[in-house]
Amino acid sequence: MARQAPPEEPPKGAPAWTATFGDLMNLLLCFFVLLYAFSSTDVDKFEAIAASMSKAFSIFDPGGNSVGEGDAIGNGVSQLSNVSEMVTSMGKNTTGNSDNKDYNEEGMGEETFEAESFSKDDLSSGEETGQASDNSDQQADVSQQAEITDQQAKEQLEESGTKASEELAERIEESVNEEDLSKQIDIDFTSQYVSLTMNGSLLFDSGSAKIKDSAAVTLEKVAKILEAYAGGTIEIEGHTDNVPISNSQFKSNDELSDARALSVFEYFRDNAELDPAMIKHTGRGSYVPIADNGTPEGRQLNRRVEIRIYNQLSDVS
Repeated sequence: MARQAPPEEPPKGAPAWTATFGDLMNLLLCFFVLLYAFSSTDVDKFEAIAASMSKAFSIFDPGGNSVGEGDAIGNGVSQLSNVSEMVTSMGKNTTGNSDNKDYNEEGMGEETFEAESFSKDDLSSGEETGQASDNSDQQADVSQQAEITDQQAKEQLEESGTKASEELAERIEESVNEEDLSKQIDIDFTSQYVSLTMNGSLLFDSGSAKIKDSAAVTLEKVAKILEAYAGGTIEIEGHTDNVPISNSQFKSNDELSDARALSVFEYFRDNAELDPAMIKHTGRGSYVPIADNGTPEGRQLNRRVEIRIYNQLSDVS
């Protein structure tokens, strides 16, 4: 009788499938750690990765299609199923659709994705609207501040100009008094200029633009004042009353006022050391009265010649 061969000894060590299973568990552990890390920084990326991995490896689907049946495997799959439910619920809570019961093969509900997309669009639209509103408010604030700044600059410039004109008017008034011209000349000032106003009857005969011989002395003294204090533009304006005029020389008050302003200019040009390029002359007719043309006294005041001495801060050139 043949001797029975001794049974073969089993291979040493654990079965080969246990190594594969252990590696799988380690990979899954690392995977869930990564998922947890992603969920704390970017929910959108977490959901996308979870859905992609679920479709590729079926790790979130309960059942043994990829692993097989067995007690140990069944327990592991059951645990994975619990984890799958937890992760799915996390995704639902993140999107705010906790009542959604329909899930697709990737473990996420179609309604959830639609709601998520809608909420993102709304959020983007809201952010853009909010940014546009903020930008509009900022632009309005900047515009308002610019207007305030411009207004303040204008007020400061006007205040400085008024002060400069006032100081110039005081010096000119002293010279006028020294030259004994206070009865022939009225002095006034604005933020732009100091004006010397002379009555038309003092300089011209009625209806004429020729300077009287008796007015030459007055204009000579005025020329000295201009030489001393006029550092910028000088403007000569002729004015009349509203009584119509028509003679061989002038057909209207406009022409008469122009001619009288030109006559005064020519006198200063020929008899004073003034730069003609800095002297302007205009006729204003009867359009800028300073008194009532309904009375003889008012008409006499309106027939005048104004000499404006602009200060250094004025914008007239």
